Amino acid sequence: MLDISPSPGSAVPAFTAPARAKGIRFRQGWLVAALVALLAAPSHAQQPAALTITPLAERVLAALPPGPLFWRIEHFPGLDQAQAVAGPSALATEVAGRAWLFTLGPAGGAWPGGLHVAELGPLPAVSAARYLLRVNDLSGPAGGVTPVHTHPGSETFHVLSSEVSQRTHHGVDRIPAGQSMVGHGRDTVMQVSNSGTVPSHALVLFVVDADRPFTEPASFR
Repeated sequence: MLDISPSPGSAVPAFTAPARAKGIRFRQGWLVAALVALLAAPSHAQQPAALTITPLAERVLAALPPGPLFWRIEHFPGLDQAQAVAGPSALATEVAGRAWLFTLGPAGGAWPGGLHVAELGPLPAVSAARYLLRVNDLSGPAGGVTPVHTHPGSETFHVLSSEVSQRTHHGVDRIPAGQSMVGHGRDTVMQVSNSGTVPSHALVLFVVDADRPFTEPASFR
């Protein structure tokens, strides 16, 4: 029979059966801890996509037209025609292959050569030493969101595609494609999202205090 006992003076292996069991338990415990840490870690893949915001046109006014104030939205055959009739409280720009004119003023009225799209108001009142009028382009994938934020004035939406939602302390307002909404007043905590199932596109109109930051981070807590 083959003798497998250690010869005199030879070292006995230190990795005995009890030690092997202890090592297996240690490795199992490490694997469990690593799996728990991996599951608990935030997944960037699960974070909602961000909406893209692009300023299109803006101007600063020393005073606003007499109120109550409305935004009037019109299409024109070309940007030159829109700019030619734009008054001191109007913004002209090109979006989605069309020329647009956004006029801040009292209800009613129309510019020559323009095609009426919408009239939105009355807007929440804003009081400041100077006023910034701005049109932003808002776009992004379904489920996309903005950070929670505030503006020092009013925000008005005109949605071109999908559905845009605005979450505030007042609840959630949903605006489908082709519809518009006047938002809440200055410093309202909000988050805007694409609540539809296809990429969204919207125009967002602002009347804000020109001497304050245009947007500031906020929280719903």
